[in-house]
Amino acid sequence: MIPKRSFCLPSNLCLLFLSKPKARIALAAMAIPAVLAIVPIGVVFILSGLIVNLMQVVSFILLRPISKKLYRKINKVVAELLWLELIWLIDWWAGIKVELYVDSDTFQLMGKEHALVICNHRSDIDWLVGWLVAQRSGCLGSALAIMKKEVMFLPVIGWSMWFSEYFFLERRWTKDEITLKSGFQQLEDFPMPFWLALFVEGTRFTQAKLMVAQEFAASRGLPIPRNVLLPRTKGFVSSVSQMRSFVPAIYDCTVAVPKNQPPPTLLRIFRGQSSVVKLQIRRHSMQELPETADGIGQWCKDVFVTKDALLEKYFAKGTFSDQQLQNIGRPMKSLIVVLLWSCLIGYGIFKFVPWSSLLSSWKGIAFSATFLVLVVIVMQILIHSSESERSTPLNITPQDQTKERLVQK
Repeated sequence: MIPKRSFCLPSNLCLLFLSKPKARIALAAMAIPAVLAIVPIGVVFILSGLIVNLMQVVSFILLRPISKKLYRKINKVVAELLWLELIWLIDWWAGIKVELYVDSDTFQLMGKEHALVICNHRSDIDWLVGWLVAQRSGCLGSALAIMKKEVMFLPVIGWSMWFSEYFFLERRWTKDEITLKSGFQQLEDFPMPFWLALFVEGTRFTQAKLMVAQEFAASRGLPIPRNVLLPRTKGFVSSVSQMRSFVPAIYDCTVAVPKNQPPPTLLRIFRGQSSVVKLQIRRHSMQELPETADGIGQWCKDVFVTKDALLEKYFAKGTFSDQQLQNIGRPMKSLIVVLLWSCLIGYGIFKFVPWSSLLSSWKGIAFSATFLVLVVIVMQILIHSSESERSTPLNITPQDQTKERLVQK
């Protein structure tokens, strides 16, 4: 049995992972054959990620005080050197097929304009699907998101997001409102098209959460959801109110996974297990939305009622969207980046090991083994943090606290 406090990292994610029986079982389940992929992929990802983080630190310290515009343009390129490795996992390692349904006019605009992106949170890799579509549209390095603060402490990937100006919330509205307002103001002079993603349900979809959401909706006389959770509209209202003057569009995204296949997860991707993810995007002009906060909130709720109907039709009849299925291909860029990183890291290790005589003593062998164990632990933390069971509740007001806590959990 793994001791509950065997490892300590800057985040409490590792401690939570080790304290959960399901997590320990998951680690055992991934041991073979997933670990055979996770070790080499993890070594390249972590070492290349630390190089990327170092480059971000240097540019943040030296360039940002002089020219924020130049820093952002350089950081876009630098961040993509890391994030493309995850695109490679989807495209080339696991062969995840993303079917994109969107009208031709919107498809041509994607990556050429600022956009607020809202989406149902259906699977553990919705954010990766968003990154893949952003990469196809040429704006992966300027794809931003509003996320919980814990993500910022994830090794390598969370740090890269912080340097890329992601929004990290504490789930206390008194503080988060200030964070959002400040972040939106910073985006006014963003020098290239960006996407800002917001999962307005506030958590990932599970059947247990759906049952509680249905009970809550029934008690309030709201439409009973069947395939989505109830949207939490405060963040959306704030986003629209603050950004409507310089963000022209909202991309309304709906994600679906066929019922006849397991939902895609990072662990399944590392195992090389393919799946299909369907994504519909509808573009709405920001000017279409009401002016009042109540009107904006109701617009968001109506959008999710429409999403629910779309998903219900798909699961019942197999028809997903009336939009055009676009060919997004499988570009070579992510494959080239991974090959270059692999050669660079491999060459560095090849030169370092003989020079340091690392494997010529028990101490060196123990150091190498410890490093590989840490790689597995860090990768498992990243995998575990993406799982739907790890989603956390929002802070709420005392009114109807018991029911609302369950809805948000």
